[in-house]
Amino acid sequence: MSPLVRVRSSLPACAVVLALVILAAAPVLAARKPARAPAPPAAAPREGDGVFTDFQFRSGETLPELRIHYLALGRLERDASGHARNAVLVLHGTGGTGRQFLAAQFANELYGAGAPLDTARWYVVLPDGIGHGRSSKPSDGLHLKFPRYDYDDMVEAQYRLLKETLGVDHLRLVMGTSMGGMHTWVWGETHPDFMDALMPLACLPTAIVGRNRLWRAMIIDAIRADPEWRNGEYASQPMSGLRTAADLLVIAGSAPIYMQNTIATRDSADRWVAMNLPKRMEGLDANDLIYQLDASRNYDPSTGLDRITKPLVLVNSADDFINPPELGIAERLAPRVPGAQFVLIPASDKTRGHGTHTWAALWKDRLAALLDGGDR
Repeated sequence: MSPLVRVRSSLPACAVVLALVILAAAPVLAARKPARAPAPPAAAPREGDGVFTDFQFRSGETLPELRIHYLALGRLERDASGHARNAVLVLHGTGGTGRQFLAAQFANELYGAGAPLDTARWYVVLPDGIGHGRSSKPSDGLHLKFPRYDYDDMVEAQYRLLKETLGVDHLRLVMGTSMGGMHTWVWGETHPDFMDALMPLACLPTAIVGRNRLWRAMIIDAIRADPEWRNGEYASQPMSGLRTAADLLVIAGSAPIYMQNTIATRDSADRWVAMNLPKRMEGLDANDLIYQLDASRNYDPSTGLDRITKPLVLVNSADDFINPPELGIAERLAPRVPGAQFVLIPASDKTRGHGTHTWAALWKDRLAALLDGGDR
């Protein structure tokens, strides 16, 4: 069997429409179905923090107290030897948080009864990475004195959260979107025996260079060039720099077919800019964003792919600006992982560009097949 199984995934239009209709009508359909036993109380989202004293970063810096926030769904189960048997780690992208995976297009497809990550069966951990959400970050007060973390630091903090805070010594699956997908590659290389399978989405196992590096550097440069940034000690957000950042983030995450169809006139495009860009800027902090984008600087799992020993499915979409398929990187590098599968979802009016990674209806069958490959 070829070391790389490359699959061009296709979803018939009628199937997609049917899925969306079912999703929209879920409350009505649920009312018509026979009653089923309610989910156990542990299936409700719970949250907490792992706190680690004197956390050492690869840069040589130390943070007296590092806080990693998390959400958890389901109930942790252990095998006869006391090892975790049903834990799943799901990792968010740049600027995101674990809470994003409670959104309908993800949660309604994956967490319900009989779904791939049914929370009556799986214990799903959704952490906020270093520098994100409710975890420790520059905007907490240290600003540019915050340690200059990278992806290896973020994965180490996730590992310690599982082991030291949650008592999880083994994962059934590590799965991530965008930056979280890149973290998934790092997990596979640095802790190869800690999981049974890996599923990175919307990413590539190579260094951040070329156009991918350029748009990140442009955002950082725009923020630093804003006089109101004041070398990170701003009294209020540097809005000119953040405006450019928001513009570039929209382009990087854009979905050409969907946007062509839904922003179909000059006036509607102008209205979209006027209405949406201010909203997108509201949640941005300049220092946090600089750190988030800069964290990718050392990422390059391409030299250690032979250390990954567990089944892996890489899922990208053909309309992804950040990971364009015409580069051929996945086809060149993924064969270094024995038995790896590469799934390329064709661009359509149902894909969302780079953001296809959170529209689980488009790829959840691949997740189900990966998990059905064997439980521990």
